[in-house]
Amino acid sequence: RCLLKMVKGNIVVPEEILSFCCNGLQGSTSPPRAQEPGEREEVPGAMASPSPACNPTEVQMSQLVLPCHTNHRGELSTGQLLKWIDTAACLSAERHAGCPCVTASMDDIYFEHTISVGQVVNIKAKVNRAFNSSMEVGIQVSYEDLCSGKHCSICKAYATFVAQGPSGSKVKLKPLTPQTEEEKIEHSIAAERRRMRLVHKETLKDLLTHSPRETELETRDGSVAVPAEKTRVESVELVLPPHANHQGNTFGGQIMAWMENVATIAASRLCHAHPTLQTIEMFHFRGPSQVGDRLVLKAIVNNAFKNSMEVGVCAEAYGQEMSVSRRHINSAFMTFVVLDQEGRPRTLPMVAPEPGDGERRYREASARKKIRLDRKYVVSCKQTEVPLSVPWDQSNKVYLSYNNVSALKTLVAKANWALAREKEKVRMYTLEEDKFLSFRIEMSVHIAAGQAFFLLSDLRRRHEWDSHYASAELVQQVDDDDVIYHVVSQKLSRENKPQDFVILASRRKPCSKGDPYVVAFRSVTLPTHPASAGFTRGETLCSGFCIWPESEETSKVAYYNQATPGYLNYVTTNVAGLSSNFCATFKACEKFLLKNKEDLIVRL
Repeated sequence: RCLLKMVKGNIVVPEEILSFCCNGLQGSTSPPRAQEPGEREEVPGAMASPSPACNPTEVQMSQLVLPCHTNHRGELSTGQLLKWIDTAACLSAERHAGCPCVTASMDDIYFEHTISVGQVVNIKAKVNRAFNSSMEVGIQVSYEDLCSGKHCSICKAYATFVAQGPSGSKVKLKPLTPQTEEEKIEHSIAAERRRMRLVHKETLKDLLTHSPRETELETRDGSVAVPAEKTRVESVELVLPPHANHQGNTFGGQIMAWMENVATIAASRLCHAHPTLQTIEMFHFRGPSQVGDRLVLKAIVNNAFKNSMEVGVCAEAYGQEMSVSRRHINSAFMTFVVLDQEGRPRTLPMVAPEPGDGERRYREASARKKIRLDRKYVVSCKQTEVPLSVPWDQSNKVYLSYNNVSALKTLVAKANWALAREKEKVRMYTLEEDKFLSFRIEMSVHIAAGQAFFLLSDLRRRHEWDSHYASAELVQQVDDDDVIYHVVSQKLSRENKPQDFVILASRRKPCSKGDPYVVAFRSVTLPTHPASAGFTRGETLCSGFCIWPESEETSKVAYYNQATPGYLNYVTTNVAGLSSNFCATFKACEKFLLKNKEDLIVRL
């Protein structure tokens, strides 16, 4: 309604909103969050025949929790739930691949609730995106109370599966075409999640490099440290046909269930109570296991924090010949808590690590906890949880970049953009949703998409065409694709001082055919560049460029800016004035691109 009044009435946006720099009024609202798989409201009877618009890869599984599935407290065993999750996800992957698939990795899983006997577990899994030979499957797990009709989310997960041909050879997958807005968002962001998985190990190494080498043991009043050696567990399992698929490969979910079992025993030995599994950290299967293998599972408590503990688990396989060295199948890290009668986490005893490797594991557990908190805090992107400017450091740089790019891709995938004005082949669209007012300005330019991408991704040249920019200084080269700038605006604030911004710029080349070039901007906080008395510190919510090739020499350039709710209070003039301003700025951008394209050497 507000949007229609803007377009039809005599209402105008001030120059602040027109700024194509990252100018924005200060606020506290986070970037948009992509809707997770299956996050729509559960409806009784929804497990019936799928509608014609249903994703062809979607698999739905419903399991009634029986006593044989539960632990001593009558709660569903997490190991059993992991087997169901893996089975549903594998069936979804095989629907798309048309051939057998194996589990390659699983992202972090946060278990929000426990499930009791008599309740129903509903699992929905569907392929979000297919890459060359691997694909990402999104999984949504909820429970249903048949007596009350209550539905509640349990966890969301992303798994990577690899298609296998004869003799274990990789299979090239056909691309997946998303249909709905939700599917388009997940499809777009899947490429960024894949990037985050690939650098996960390097992220941990970087954090350990910048942390103290000495192991500092935590002290708690009245608590005696338990030697980590006392929590060590080793168990062996024989892989039988029911544990494997028709090709004889052990189900990934079965391996995870065995690992969860020994991890629970190790956690119990520390606290002398029955722990609850809270989180399984992202892990990768390093090799296959077949029927007839003996799986040796080892677990030990790596570190105990005040209210939680990390247990490390390792799975190795060997055949009948003991002389052959064991094959490393998987390593995982699980976080447990011990709940009191009110469901609150109890204080745990301390752990005294073993010298050498034990101290290394102790330090790494602390680093992983920091990464988990950063990942959950930043990547969740819930509207009221992440501030406009998140402090940047080595431990969260990957997740801030993910948040930056995924927020822009989510905005791009929105379906309800309305054409507000068109002038001199420059079009402005608006979108009002969830109390946010967003703008999209686009035009076609006679320049190759790759050239436009490199020119627009360097904020140091923005002042050459954008009159709102005074200067942009590169202050941190995060990596080849992520840079932090200190930006100074030409416009004065209400305090009659120039505005400045600390901006993270993330650029991404297309992951596959049809993807755009992306340059995303968001505010961050750097200790080296605090707010100063000479400037008014501004913050940007979500903005950036998407560039689509239209031909070898022509591309569509689109700029997106999501305004904070505070902008709506500054809508005071008319749309005609707005169109003139954005048209002039974008025309200046076009001249800049055409002038500089011949001088640019693009390395694709």
